[in-house]
Amino acid sequence: MKPAGAEDLACLSASDLAPRLRERTLRVVDVAEACLARIAARDEEVRAWSYLRPEQVRAEARRLDAAEVRGPLHGIPVGIKDVILTKDMPTQYNSPFYDNFAPAIDAACVATLRAAGALIFGKCDTVEFAAMGRRARTRNPHDLARTPGGSSSGSAAAVADLQVPLALGTQTGGSAIRPASFCGIYAMKPTWNAVSREGLKMYSASLDTLAWYGRCVGDLALVADVFALEDAEARALPPLQQLRIGLCPTPAWPQADAATVDAMASASTALTGFGVTLEEIVLPPLFDDILAVHDTIMIGEGVGAFLSEFRLFGEAIAPEFRRRLHDDNRYSRADLVRAYDIAAQCRVLFEQIAAPFDAILTPSSAGEATLGLASTGSANFNRMWTLLHAPCINIPVARPAGALPLGLTLAGPRYADRHLLAVAERLAPVIGADRSIAFPEARPADRRRDERQTG
Repeated sequence: MKPAGAEDLACLSASDLAPRLRERTLRVVDVAEACLARIAARDEEVRAWSYLRPEQVRAEARRLDAAEVRGPLHGIPVGIKDVILTKDMPTQYNSPFYDNFAPAIDAACVATLRAAGALIFGKCDTVEFAAMGRRARTRNPHDLARTPGGSSSGSAAAVADLQVPLALGTQTGGSAIRPASFCGIYAMKPTWNAVSREGLKMYSASLDTLAWYGRCVGDLALVADVFALEDAEARALPPLQQLRIGLCPTPAWPQADAATVDAMASASTALTGFGVTLEEIVLPPLFDDILAVHDTIMIGEGVGAFLSEFRLFGEAIAPEFRRRLHDDNRYSRADLVRAYDIAAQCRVLFEQIAAPFDAILTPSSAGEATLGLASTGSANFNRMWTLLHAPCINIPVARPAGALPLGLTLAGPRYADRHLLAVAERLAPVIGADRSIAFPEARPADRRRDERQTG
């Protein structure tokens, strides 16, 4: 499928659109109409949105065209994961208990985007509560029979399918980076707590992190500017051939399939060919049980975060969700304290390990997007980095002809977000796959996959 005109605005990245919109050489209404046309053509199959009203989008686009330019995102369409509060749209958490829930207040991140001039387009579908239970209806734009990943399913698919150039997601385990890998787009999970989480549905206070999707590193940096990310210390960025990159397969490496093994090997070969110094990192024994530590904290904190839902809705809660956080919960408060202590030690130790390197290269997922919508894939390659509070950037990597998308992650120490973006800008042309103007060619899916699925 190719764009009909010489230039289809839906194909352009936020970085391409932003200066033209700010300089008024392009109208917001024209960008909005291009995105709405793409959605009309594709979203019956992709199903990225839980709430979108075209007339509401058009009215806001007209208002932005008539108003003064307010900031760097003036007129840029942005999708919002439907666990993030929006004052003029319902926030339903993909839960039957919150159908048409409209709190009439913006999350801090949405208010910040609006202040920067963003055009809030609609709400993107998600796994229930960004946790578990009911799955998003969203399909992978590159193969409709496969998951886009989760829980930020709709946000990743909307950007990958050229329906909007930017979208917000969240990550507690691997909910932002894994969908980016499966959908072949760029994503950033910043340092934990670097961006306000006020107005996001809470799962785990120690882990929940806002994240965002774009079509290039420049898009990620544009949003990072709006959220005023700042590094703990300034670091000079050496030339490409003088970069030092640590290779960290993580304790989840035995779960990597052939596609991920090949992607790491191909990226390593390409980087070495450009003179980049690579060194494999062997994590000390303290990290051996880090996935279990993450699980203890996520579930332990989730019990309190969802106590009101369990008290109010009881047996009506999705069985998978109820079993994991209620019926089968096996973690005591003493377990939680021990997990907190190990996590804190791992954070300090990781920053010592990472100090000699410009970035750490690691898998974003166990492999390509899995078949079906019942599972959104394993988060095991992401959970360590979420627990470490480390900034992460997914780079979609070059793949063999006909292969599905796959990404690799760049990670770094806490509050090294800006440096990590600069490194990603250097490395993306070497290992990345340019999907910025590619329309996904999705194969038809079985219509019986239409139903939302629960655990």
